[in-house]
Amino acid sequence: MRDTLVSIVIPVFNAEKFIEETVACVSNQTHTEWELLLINDGSADRSGTIVERLAREDRRIRTYHTKGCGAAAARNIGTKIAEGRYLAFLDADDLWEKDKLEKELRFMREQDAAFVFTGYEFADEEGKGTGKVVHVPGRLTYKQALKNTTIFTSTVLFDIKKTGKELLFMPLVKSEDTALWWKVLKAGYDAYGLDDNLVKYRRSGKTLSSNKLEAIRRIWRLYRRTEGLSVGKSLYCFSFWAWNAVARRV
Repeated sequence: MRDTLVSIVIPVFNAEKFIEETVACVSNQTHTEWELLLINDGSADRSGTIVERLAREDRRIRTYHTKGCGAAAARNIGTKIAEGRYLAFLDADDLWEKDKLEKELRFMREQDAAFVFTGYEFADEEGKGTGKVVHVPGRLTYKQALKNTTIFTSTVLFDIKKTGKELLFMPLVKSEDTALWWKVLKAGYDAYGLDDNLVKYRRSGKTLSSNKLEAIRRIWRLYRRTEGLSVGKSLYCFSFWAWNAVARRV
């Protein structure tokens, strides 16, 4: 394990329109000690060809090809082969500010934290910020996070030396990212929020996360099946989740 290396995992599925721009935002990071793990999950478009070319152009980029295992399993493959002390996730259509890793690593060390996340901004399909910035709390415990899923996948950073890898494998459920945050928090690691807008969250009408009814179903299943909460407790947490989810988008 290399103590200054950040391993960045990107699951890639039919992302030919965005993946080069996303990889470029990693290449432009002011923190240059990183490895990028591109997990091409059975793309039917040119994504596989593109990621192979990008890997030839930069020795810090590695590719892995699988067939339709899903985002959670693809990220788990990346986590398994990661060689760095730090682990970051980035979705194939999202974008980082050039100093995202530098600022987040500094913040993590200042807080002596194992799990940190940042603020972010909604962006249109072209990657242009909409001006709607999501601010984040300075700290989240497990109980607090059940009511506020403000942690966004492309903003997180973990210290594997503190957590171990096993804890960071995503559960194979829908809303696997939220399920992972809860798993890590439940294990006793608080999440520390850096309230700085360092990520662009690209949204389009075709993305799963844009389907509000499906999002409601997924979060409810997490409460009841994954966390095993009672109906009453689930309703209690869900009311806060819904309020916070709406507030982030208004």
